[in-house]
Amino acid sequence: MNAILTYHSIDVGGSPISVAPETFASHLGWLTSGAVRVVPLDDLVQGAAGTDAVSVTFDDGFLNSVPALERLLDVGIVPTIFAVTGHAGATNAWGGSDQKGIPTLPLMSWDDLERLVMRGARIEAHTRTHPHCTRLAPQQLADEIVGSRDDIERRLGRRPPHFAYPYGDLNDAVVNCAKSAFSYAHTTEMRALGVSDDPARLPRLDMYYFQADALDAFGTPAFARRLAWIRARRAVKARVFG
Repeated sequence: MNAILTYHSIDVGGSPISVAPETFASHLGWLTSGAVRVVPLDDLVQGAAGTDAVSVTFDDGFLNSVPALERLLDVGIVPTIFAVTGHAGATNAWGGSDQKGIPTLPLMSWDDLERLVMRGARIEAHTRTHPHCTRLAPQQLADEIVGSRDDIERRLGRRPPHFAYPYGDLNDAVVNCAKSAFSYAHTTEMRALGVSDDPARLPRLDMYYFQADALDAFGTPAFARRLAWIRARRAVKARVFG
């Protein structure tokens, strides 16, 4: 089994974007145990990693994730940060508004991102302002998606090949825009990578759903059943709450 693991905020708040520091420490122990190989995102999606491999990603660029990112780099793991370029150095109050049930927290500045790049981290694109992309007019959509690529290239000197859809919100128009600017685009679909996956619709596993020793079963039938149960629960919630 191959998979892309996703974190957001490393905090004790228990929100849907939160993973507690002690939980992350447990995950790090698993990542360094030899149970799986941990490879850069490019290697995983290009099929160069073989089987039983994972990559580690962080969405949004929360400042509180810096210690976790540094711990990964300390042990030779290359993490990927999907940065919201228009909010670098600000907060996750997307559109100037707090989100119900989600803590408003500081995000990394460009200086923070540059320091992590110098240590080996990869910075990829996650739009400029974290909108629901399916609600945008074509020009707004291009500004958010292509503009975030250009922001990273201008500030960090490297054109990012990866994009992550905010909220996993996509349709054909959003996917086509992402394809025009990136080699790979990542969803919030909760499943392992498959050999025939569309490069513009790659799935990831949100680590919010994996507490304590839940990752120890990675690659087993029990783990696959857990993923199916999570997908079913999320589908019900989406139907009920939208």
